[in-house]
Amino acid sequence: MTILKTAKITSKGQVTIPSRVRKLLHLEDGSCVGFGITKSGILLVPCKLAAVSPYTPGEWAKIENIASAKGKIYKTSKEAKRHIEAL
Repeated sequence: MTILKTAKITSKGQVTIPSRVRKLLHLEDGSCVGFGITKSGILLVPCKLAAVSPYTPGEWAKIENIASAKGKIYKTSKEAKRHIEAL
């Protein structure tokens, strides 16, 4: 393994990636990096984040329908609690 540059870890556990390394990896402000542990040390690789929905499109449609529907108004908290317990 060739060491290009070194950096110190701050008291908060932060490290500045040297500009030469950032240029070689095409890292810009806001880039994401992943860390791996190998037998030789730490592996730093560029990565991309992707949002993954916890719901299917059908579930989202149901949620949107429920959210847009007018709800029933209960006169007392006991009525509302009974309804919730019945669900």
